[in-house]
Amino acid sequence: MKIIKIVLILLLSSLIIIQFFGIKKNQSSGDQPNHISKQFNVSAEVETILKTSCYDCHSNNTVYPWYSSIQPVAWWLQGHVNEGREELNFDEFATYNPRRQFKKMEETEEMLLEGEMPLSSYIIIHSDAVLSASQKETITNWTKSIRQEIKTKSPGSGFSEEDNED
Repeated sequence: MKIIKIVLILLLSSLIIIQFFGIKKNQSSGDQPNHISKQFNVSAEVETILKTSCYDCHSNNTVYPWYSSIQPVAWWLQGHVNEGREELNFDEFATYNPRRQFKKMEETEEMLLEGEMPLSSYIIIHSDAVLSASQKETITNWTKSIRQEIKTKSPGSGFSEEDNED
């Protein structure tokens, strides 16, 4: 019984101590000069969908829930945000080369249609991020238009569904 008490005290102490090791939050203010809208048309409807369902993990400005200040939950959340931004960051999209832009729009469409995005762990808490069929169609049409625009701007680049590099 004494061992259990010691283990519980150590566990509680550890939980208290890790609260002092916070995360660097992904929050920026002001204009994002490399935002996708600086290079491609982003309608108000698309922007609203992206803001509601995508930007927390795929931009330079995450809106953090209250529990993001509690460790180890904050580390787990930040891991998702970092991974999401690494894969696709709409605030840095204009810095991507055309081949990567094309590929990222292709992947966005694919992940939406396969139901992989937004993450199920995200929509548990953010039920407003669940995309309707019409919202998915709106985003899918938008990604197709961007891919077509990239092809048009870069003729002879050989963009195809099978031959893209990240």
